[in-house]
Amino acid sequence: MELAIRLTKKTLALNDAMDFAYALLGYIYLHRRQYEKAITAGERAIALNPNGADAHAWLGHILCVAGRPAEGLALLKKAIRLSPIPPNWYLNYMAMAYRMMERYDESLEVSKQALHLNPDDLYAHLSLAVTYGLLDREAEAREAAAEVLRIDPDFSIEYFAKTSPIKDPADRKRLISALRKAGLM
Repeated sequence: MELAIRLTKKTLALNDAMDFAYALLGYIYLHRRQYEKAITAGERAIALNPNGADAHAWLGHILCVAGRPAEGLALLKKAIRLSPIPPNWYLNYMAMAYRMMERYDESLEVSKQALHLNPDDLYAHLSLAVTYGLLDREAEAREAAAEVLRIDPDFSIEYFAKTSPIKDPADRKRLISALRKAGLM
């Protein structure tokens, strides 16, 4: 992480107008749980390139994880308008935003769209496992969890919990509980 920050800052010292570098810096700050710095970097990326779909998607994700999912969802929707054939990670972040807002049906729908584009998308299967777990739809949660383990046999809730940058401990606890309900360890 330190090397990533140092290299990104070096890039910005050479060219301060690179929206992607600011978006990347925001993502790095997010995973260091420096939420305000992450948001500031993401906002700078959008200011530099108001039509940058990836910058909108990354800031949307940052806002969701920082506890502002409604704002994040709006940016993710804009990212999809800017890039009508979005990469799966846009959809995965959108599913997360819906789930964090307890709009579970929409979260499931978006996760299934991601799987339609890529049947082996680990995060889409993980999103389904969590959402079905939150809905107490145990059979479907376990089916999604089986797909997670097929794709990543070494998946661990402990590692996932340790590396998840979700700010609100209650949100993180609900997520972990839903994964356990789905049968993941």
